[in-house]
Amino acid sequence: MDGNKDEAQRCINIALDAARSGDLKRAEKFLRKADSLYPSQNAKDLLADIKSRETETKDSSDGVRKRNTNAKAEASQSKQSDTSSGDYTKEQLEMCERILRCKDYYEILRITKEATDSEIKRAYKKLALQLHPDKNRAPGAVEAFKALGNAAGVLTDAEKRKHYDMFGSKTDKGPKRHYHTNHEYEHAYRGAGSGFDSDFTAEELFNMFFGGGFPQARQTTQRQYASRRESTHYQNHQQQPSLAFSLILILVLISMLASFFTSDPVYSLSQTGKYNVIQRTHHLNIPYYVRDTFKKEYQGSLHRLENSIEEEYIMVMKQNCMRERSYRELMIAKARNFGNERQLEEAKGFKVSSCDNLARLGLTKYILH
Repeated sequence: MDGNKDEAQRCINIALDAARSGDLKRAEKFLRKADSLYPSQNAKDLLADIKSRETETKDSSDGVRKRNTNAKAEASQSKQSDTSSGDYTKEQLEMCERILRCKDYYEILRITKEATDSEIKRAYKKLALQLHPDKNRAPGAVEAFKALGNAAGVLTDAEKRKHYDMFGSKTDKGPKRHYHTNHEYEHAYRGAGSGFDSDFTAEELFNMFFGGGFPQARQTTQRQYASRRESTHYQNHQQQPSLAFSLILILVLISMLASFFTSDPVYSLSQTGKYNVIQRTHHLNIPYYVRDTFKKEYQGSLHRLENSIEEEYIMVMKQNCMRERSYRELMIAKARNFGNERQLEEAKGFKVSSCDNLARLGLTKYILH
């Protein structure tokens, strides 16, 4: 008899789908089949519910009958979710509940406030693959995925992160409660760290990190893009003169606002007239330059800033090292090809200063041999 349990459950699921679409006879048929395969109280309750609704809907209009059927089917599905976890695992549900309980973005991503940009991105990628609603169908997965995307969107933006670190989040999470459906989550969830939002939706951020995202997300984006393109094409034909003038005016205003609000970088790896005060990182002793008002104006984490400086410096030196070594090998090959001993000696003596800088810092692992 236990061997029929899965088949009986499948029949119950078919019956629930039929009930939601208004086909009560098909629902009754599959519930009877489920009860014959593997008798259960759940199947009997659902069958009794279907029979009572068949009686109630005889004298009702088609519109009223359809609404009642959908409401009863959703209630039965909610009851069924308590006894079956076929669509999601316990771990997936616990992950969603954990994120929706979090009070700040660092807690959502499970990182410290000293985390670098690359560490934030690694943490986001790890969790996003597990939380995407196409993969995780647990109650609250949609809202948890949105909260995760918002956290990553804010913390990977230098200015937004700075403001977030200064002002924090001002949310009142209220008493904890266990929810059973996404519908309940949508009404109860307020979002960790509200007041600091990402400029991108959760799906857009996911697509940027993973290069296209899931098929469903790509198709939705393509449809939206096609719709916008058709709308723009129509408007260009209907109001081309006035629209062109409006666009020019908007571009001028945007340019003026951008120049007004854009803030300068905090530091520079090379000395300039504006960045003339030399500083050195505590870990690798790498020089960088700041403005003379840096100590008075900068309110962020100096440790985190210097971690970012070292990451950028290593990346620049690594790229320069590769170019310098490629150029030296090219000159050596050219000298050998023409048999010019003087040029060969000069090519061999060509200095690869960026590689030398990495070696001096003990970062030989970044030098390709």
